[in-house]
Parts: sequence; C-alpha cells; structure tokens
Amino acid sequence: RKAFDIKAHKKTPLTLFRSSSAVTILDPCCLLLFDCLPRRSSLILFAATMSDDEHHFESSDAGASKTYPQQAGTIRKSGYIVIKGRPCKVVEVSTSKTGKHGHAKCHFVAIDIFTSKKLEDIVPSSHNCDVPHVNRTDYQLIDISEDGYVSLLTDNGSTKDDLKLPTDGDLLQQIKSGFEDGKDLVVSVMSAMGEEQINALKDISGAK
Repeated sequence: RKAFDIKAHKKTPLTLFRSSSAVTILDPCCLLLFDCLPRRSSLILFAATMSDDEHHFESSDAGASKTYPQQAGTIRKSGYIVIKGRPCKVVEVSTSKTGKHGHAKCHFVAIDIFTSKKLEDIVPSSHNCDVPHVNRTDYQLIDISEDGYVSLLTDNGSTKDDLKLPTDGDLLQQIKSGFEDGKDLVVSVMSAMGEEQINALKDISGAK
C-alpha cells in the first residue's frame, strides 16, 4: 500500500492509502473519490464539500451482527445454522459427492430453536453458511400475569416484562405449578436473531 499526502478543501490534510484501482476517503470536510489510472496517466478527482455549519454526521450503527459465517463442512451435529432465515440446531448432518466432478455437499437436518419445526438444507461443503449467535441468560421469576407474561428479575435489579410463558406444555406446567407452590424459580432465556424464549427452568429453593 502506498500513501499519498494530499491537501483537501480548506487545507485539511488527508492521507490516502491505495490498495486497489479506486479508493474512497470520507472526511468531516469533504468526500473524495480517487480513480487511480495507470502510471503516467491523469488522476481524476471528484470532491463534494460542505459548509462549516453543515458538518453533521449521524451514525446508524446496528450493533453486533445476528449471525456469523462458517464453512458448511465444519458445522457438526448439535451446532447451529440458519436455514430459510430461521435459527436452528443441527440434529443430523451428512456429506456426499454429486457426480464425477461434483463438489462435496452437506445435507443438514435441523430444528428451529424457537418453533421446533424441522428444516433441511443442502450446501456445498466449501461454502459459508450463516450461523446464529445464540445466547442464554438466567433470570429469577418474580411474577406471572393473567395474560401469560412473566416478570423476571435482572442482575441489575430491574425487571424484564416482555416475555410470555413458553408454549411447550411440560415446561409451561412446571413453571406454573412451581410458582403457585411458592418456589424460587430461575428460568433460562434463549435469544437469537432478535427473538427470545424461555427454554429451561431451575428450582433454587433448596440452594439458599
């Protein structure tokens, strides 16, 4: 990479690093697009300047990505994968070859971690798949509303009130009966790709 010291609008010093045929630089005073032509050719410069009272830049940071790429051939059983836009847990994976010159392909059978729906996908083993970031957080259960929402105690002492009781029949009954019996219950909340759901329960009444 070669560095060029240049002067921009209102004598603002910039440094341009060339790593390809075209480089874009964003500066509080100007936007510069350099189209670097072959040696001994001209250099074309486009500049869009802003006045002093228009230097307002807003960042639209969407936060951490909901998924990350992983090569299909490295994803194993009990791992996670995104199939048809849904976060899934892999329950079966097999690898096969198609034709004499075909590439190895991975056949994934997975279960949606929120709906328990079975999904399948076939991906070349050398290609990347989207893998969801799956997190689990424990909260103490402090109340259950009449409309099925739970009130959970967070680590900082505030309450989380935007989750409903799980749809799984056995887990739902365990939570309801334990709460009615006055037990100290901790629920595990699984989150991925913007969704959350209670997926486990622990009785800590005897732990005190």
